[in-house]
Amino acid sequence: MDVGFLVFGLAGLLTLVCFMPPLAGRLKLPYSVLLAIVGCLLGIVIHLHGWAPSWIGDFLDSLERFEISSETFLMVFLPVLLFETALSMNVRRLMDDIGPILMMAIVAVVVCTLVVGVTLDAISSYGLVVCLLLGAIVATTDPVAVVGIFREVGAPKRLTTLVEGESLFNDAASIALYSVLGGHGELSVSGVFNDFVVHFIGGGVAGFAMGRLACFLFAWLRGFPTAEITLTLTLAYLSFFISEHYLNVSGVVATVIAGLVVGSTGRTRMSPTTFEYLSSAWEQFGFWANSLIFLFAAMLIPKLMAAADWQELALVAVLFVATLAARAIVVFGLLPLLGLTRLGTKVSRPYKVVMLWGGLRGAVSLALALAVTEQTGVPEEARQFIAVATTAFVLITLFVNGISLRPLIRMLGLNQLSPVERTIRNQALAVALEDLQGKTDDLAKTEHIGSEVRDRIRAVFDASLASVHDGQVGQMSDEQRVAVGLAIVAQREEEMFFDILKAQIVDWRMAESLLARAERLEDAIRLGGVEGFENAIVADVRYSTGFRLALRVHYLFGFQGWLAHELGQRFANLMSKRSVAQRLILFTREQITPLLGEEATLRIVSLHQRRLDLIENAMQALNLQYPQYAQWLQESYLGRVARELERIRYRDMLEQFLISGEVYADLMSQLQSRWSHIDRHPPLDIELSAADLIKRVPLFEGLSADSLRAISKLLKPRLALPDQRVLTKGRHGEEMCFVASGAVAVHLPDNTMIELGSGEFFGELGLLGEQQIAPDVTSLGYCKLLMLSSRDFHALLARDEHLRERIQVVAKQRLRAIEVWKQFSQASQAEAAATPVAAPVPAPSAAAAAEAAEAAGEERREEAAAKVATKDEAKDVTAKDARAIGSEAVVVRQVDGAEDARQATDRSAQSGATPGEPGLQSR
Repeated sequence: MDVGFLVFGLAGLLTLVCFMPPLAGRLKLPYSVLLAIVGCLLGIVIHLHGWAPSWIGDFLDSLERFEISSETFLMVFLPVLLFETALSMNVRRLMDDIGPILMMAIVAVVVCTLVVGVTLDAISSYGLVVCLLLGAIVATTDPVAVVGIFREVGAPKRLTTLVEGESLFNDAASIALYSVLGGHGELSVSGVFNDFVVHFIGGGVAGFAMGRLACFLFAWLRGFPTAEITLTLTLAYLSFFISEHYLNVSGVVATVIAGLVVGSTGRTRMSPTTFEYLSSAWEQFGFWANSLIFLFAAMLIPKLMAAADWQELALVAVLFVATLAARAIVVFGLLPLLGLTRLGTKVSRPYKVVMLWGGLRGAVSLALALAVTEQTGVPEEARQFIAVATTAFVLITLFVNGISLRPLIRMLGLNQLSPVERTIRNQALAVALEDLQGKTDDLAKTEHIGSEVRDRIRAVFDASLASVHDGQVGQMSDEQRVAVGLAIVAQREEEMFFDILKAQIVDWRMAESLLARAERLEDAIRLGGVEGFENAIVADVRYSTGFRLALRVHYLFGFQGWLAHELGQRFANLMSKRSVAQRLILFTREQITPLLGEEATLRIVSLHQRRLDLIENAMQALNLQYPQYAQWLQESYLGRVARELERIRYRDMLEQFLISGEVYADLMSQLQSRWSHIDRHPPLDIELSAADLIKRVPLFEGLSADSLRAISKLLKPRLALPDQRVLTKGRHGEEMCFVASGAVAVHLPDNTMIELGSGEFFGELGLLGEQQIAPDVTSLGYCKLLMLSSRDFHALLARDEHLRERIQVVAKQRLRAIEVWKQFSQASQAEAAATPVAAPVPAPSAAAAAEAAEAAGEERREEAAAKVATKDEAKDVTAKDARAIGSEAVVVRQVDGAEDARQATDRSAQSGATPGEPGLQSR
């Protein structure tokens, strides 16, 4: 065929397609139905065009000479259709309904194949295999017409997701069954099942791998939108072809999964403007592919139906009833059973009715039927029957189900907003019209427009405002308003994170993490309302899985690089979240108040303020331990914002023709050079070298360099997280710890607490066999510890006599402190038992309790010091070891003064002690 006529034919078809959408809208027909009508007419006219002018005749001749095979449909058009649908889907919404979707995509295909095969085999002579093959061909659904109707009438998004999700995967199931039944091998249940498993899982793995590879390559193509969009187009075809021809797995599933991967993670990997262009480009690709595949398939209908007889048409009627019954079995029988499991989600009856009637068939079924006609191994009579039955069945679903689907949706009320949505719509309309009315009046005054004209325009606003007064937001309950407001703010948060990505304030890796957390927060609000939000904000400041794995690797193998990277990422994430949280509170006060009212807004602000406090507390703990890195992050953040503001300013000057394109390019080049230093990300030094940390422990002062090197080899550095248990009851006697930086809290059995700061140690009593109590020890903020095992501890004491003496002196002093604590506890218990219950003593004030506790502590400190001074070993106590006497007094004072313990707890809370991440306490 001449290339010029080929181009002429395709251009003519696309020109014809341009007028189809507006024509379908005027005729109130689904777009796919109109394409089928036009395609059938073209299929007839191309054989009867002797009357036409030469240029029309040449156009029709070029169409007639098109060699449209089943492989053309499957290889040229299907990958584009699948990838375009997958790219536009919300993966999280898809996963929410993955149970019903897979039920309709896989189980429904199998049920339809069996019902059609058994039914037609019982009333025809074509044989079970041929009837099963026909059942597999007509089992695949085409969502294009259905989704188009959904968008026209405003059907719920979830219903659209269910139908589109089904169509994405049931093509793979149908083609897999077709491949098995159309082969020449021996059929078996196990063979069919294995083919399903291999095709689906293998195709999914292949598609995921190729999708992730493409996302990795996007980083190399950033800044070149045309190259990035071209890569997505090649990905659609390569994932399909490589999976089918080289990996022998489902190309349909591979293409779908690749599209879902790019759709979910691609917008963070591509340059910010590319993803906005990408959806428009793929919408265009999908429009071309869908229009051409329907036209070409419909043009084959006259040829396929030419030899149809009444017996075959009667079987088509039975086929239609059988497929409808099979679909009803799944929708009304199996879906409710799935709802009883963890994979199931509730699907309402109106949704089920639309899913039952909306199972339209389209071009894929026609392509598979055409493939059967091309197989010489299938008997001629069977090929003719499959071609006629499939074509007629597709036409029935398009013209009967497709045309009646719109009235059905309206009859079920699925095109109407819920009461809450309707109230929000009315309130939004009232707020917008009131604002616009004022602006219109100001404009009229500025432009000197007459009062008569202004009155007529004002009358339009007044009439619209009067129509929505009955749907004010006051009709909603407080909980509904707060839940709606939280959902709005959550969606705004997701867009804010994407905006800071476009402004290059964060990189794609961090943006990916932030967007994922924002989506989880939105899901929590949608499922749990206010309670879900409160749980989600606590989970949002917890450590990521990667951080916990890095910490575990650090504990086991001493590897610090991964932990430092994760700690730096957490630092930067918290800073970005804090910035967005502050802006969200401002957004809520300005935008949510007129929409939902003052009361609901105040509660939403209080909830987000609590979230901001949690983020601030988590950041405070990091700032105290790593102040230099915190300062660099602040500099980097401010520099990136300044760079974006400068870029926006230059762009505005260019659009206002204040500067030329050449000047703009030079300014942008200078901008990149000026701010290049803020993109250099210094690693976070977590300072966990044993040789450096050992110098911060006073106990090791005065030791020789060789002794310090030997000791540092025995000590294992460990980073303790805020509120993390360092030494629990079950681990006493196994190791001791030195606090190199930060502070820890020792929790005594009577619920009081003492603090140990930098340079102090604990756990030595258990290693010496003198453990009388087993308190829990937790970290206050980020704490750098040096851990010494029991074996190394005894080896160290045996080797260094001077160090052994120092530790033994401190241990004896602490044992005496414990004895004093026990005596005081027993005396307190006896005094409490002897106190009459009928004569309660008024509780002292906080100030009085504090003074009494301090006086008691002072008296016991003097007694303890006197006792130590009378002992022979007191002469060996050095100035550095005397700090243990202070710790003894702290024990006595904490035990004796309950108010002191309460004040310590209050100080902990004020310094940022939150669940999972308290701040450091000043010593």
